[in-house]
This record gives sequence, C-alpha cells and structure tokens, in this order.
Amino acid sequence: MRGKAVIAGIGQTAFGKVPGRSTISLNIEACRKAVADAGIEKGAVDALLVKVPTSRVEMMYGQTLAEAMQLRPRFGGVFDQGGASNISMIAIAAMAIEAGQCEVALVSLADNPRTGSRHAYEKVWGDDADFGWSSVVAGYAMIARRYAHDYGNIDDVNAAIAIAARKHGAANPNAQLKLPLTRDMYDQSPWVVEPLRRDDCCLVSDGAAAVVVMSAERARKLGIKAPVPILGFGQGNTSDAVPLREDLTTTMAGGSAKTAFAMAGLKPKDIDVAQIYDCFTITVLMTLEAYGFTPKGRLRDFIEEGGFEVGGKLPLNTSGGLLSETGMPGLQLVLEGVRQMRGTSTSQVPGARNCIVSNQGGIMHTHSTLILGQ
Repeated sequence: MRGKAVIAGIGQTAFGKVPGRSTISLNIEACRKAVADAGIEKGAVDALLVKVPTSRVEMMYGQTLAEAMQLRPRFGGVFDQGGASNISMIAIAAMAIEAGQCEVALVSLADNPRTGSRHAYEKVWGDDADFGWSSVVAGYAMIARRYAHDYGNIDDVNAAIAIAARKHGAANPNAQLKLPLTRDMYDQSPWVVEPLRRDDCCLVSDGAAAVVVMSAERARKLGIKAPVPILGFGQGNTSDAVPLREDLTTTMAGGSAKTAFAMAGLKPKDIDVAQIYDCFTITVLMTLEAYGFTPKGRLRDFIEEGGFEVGGKLPLNTSGGLLSETGMPGLQLVLEGVRQMRGTSTSQVPGARNCIVSNQGGIMHTHSTLILGQ
C-alpha cells in the first residue's frame, strides 16, 4: 500500500481557549477547512472517522457529527485509542479505500478540555489511587523515574526536547504558547510530579483538526494541488496497566514503527523531520529510541550532534507539538507533517522529503506511526 493513499487536505481551528464551542462545532469547522484545502465538494466525502472527545464521551458521536454536517457516509464511526486514535483512523481510512469500501474519507478530532471538563486527565486510575497515584502525569512520572534509574539522568534530553518545541512554537502564529524557553527557565520550572517539571508537560487545549484521505489515483484525476503520499503506517497496543508491566521503559512504539518502516521501505536514517507525540518529554525520548534513531539510553548523543531544532540532527515537532502548539491529542502533528512535505511550515526543514509522525494514547498503552513522503 506504499503511496497508494494520500492526504489531500488539512484543516484546523484556533487552539487554546475557544469558549462557547461544542466539539461538534469545532469538528465541523476543521472538516470544512480540510475539504476546502483539498479543493473538493463536501458531497465527494463518503466516509467519516472521528475520535471520541476525551472531555465528554457521547454515544453515537459519529452519527451526530455526520447529521450536523449533512453527510451520509457509507463507511465510518468513532474510534478510541486515546491519542493514538488519529493515525490509526488514517490507516483505517486508507485500508477502506484500498478495499473499495469508500472513496474519500474525512478523519477528524475535536475536544474542549480547557473550557470544558478536564476530568479525563485528572481522574484516578484504579485502586492505586488509594496509595496516592492519581492523574495521568503521575503514571508518566513513574515511567520517567524508572528510565532515569536504568539509563541515567534525563534532564539534558528532556530540556532539549522542550526547548526545541517552544522555539518552533514561537515561530508558529497559530500556536497556543509562543514563549521561547531557555535552559535556565526550564531548570527553574516547578515540579508537577518529580521528575517531570511543568515544561515537560503538554498544554491543555480546546481545538480541532481534520484531514481528507483519498487514493493517489483519485487525487490525480481530481487534480488535487498538493497531495501528500502515505508511505507507511503501523500500530501497537498493550493491555497492561502501568504497575503490572514487566518493564516500564519498553512500549509498543518499536513494533508500531517496525511495521510502518517496512511498509514504507525506509529506515530511521531516511527520515528528515519528525513529529513525535509529546504529551510529556519522556514520551519523545522513549519513542525516538524505540523507533531506532539511537540505541536505548543514548538519545543524549543527539544534543551533541545538533539537537532537535531546525538545522539540527533531527528537527522535531516543528509547529511546536503538544508542548507549545496545542495540547490536543495528536492530529495536529499529522497536519504539520503534511505542511513539511508541502514545504509550507513556519519552521520548514530545507529539502525535507520524508517525515515520521507518532501518536500515543493512555499512559503509553497505545501507539500508532505514520510515514509521509513526496
């Protein structure tokens, strides 16, 4: 399936505080912009896949959105792998198109935890709350603590990841947080749950994003102006709760990337730019190592070889990522990957031809990988 499907259009809303807007309203705005970007009519869309909103779960949400958009999709529904949902939905859309189940698919995500409910992020996780483990950040902090115990101090790497994201976000007029970060500022950032500081943690954001997926052949016939080929995708999932995992420093990211690289016929050395799910900086660190960019415990070598900013060894999260552009879970990273392949990013990597994007859900429970090309 390498290159058989393309992302033909992208759209988004404003990010940050978007008061008075329902997730249906936000989804509709992003979808309308994605369809317009593709240069097609709404009537051409015959599939709709949407991530369930985290802030407020609703039954038959996909049908509610389709009704509001006056669509009658013959394929679609709601998907939930947490933050890994978006790339997985794009993969499902590509496979459905290849199987003849649909021709043009909209994939969309909207949420409003900043002005709505944050309960999904703050809730307790099982009986472990009786011992003080409450909220998502506590789970990631436990993983980060174990990683540091096994492989050494992670402050330099986490700081470099956060500083790069904030630099790129500052150059992005659509970013929620446009404040550059220095190492001194990072070191002075207060602990949220040690060893994770405030600047290691993603934003809480309202917003929506959407993409249009179709076959490369259809894109040619329709004269789509800037289709971006989907070269590979993969996913991996674990059902184990964090306290039950045999190794807290190993996730399914490696298996997900292995599948995507095999489909694309590429290796880590072929990647020019990366959009890596950065709900927390430890997630980026572990993902890049699992993807094979460096041996486990050696990502700090990247700092000595140029780091993660544009012009460095591996430009990372060039629109600001979840740490600076928007904390919404993941589809915005795909949009930035598309912009990099089109050459239209606000922090464009010169000559970039291949981009890898990661999505992750839960507390490193789910993972999905996408490789885009030209």
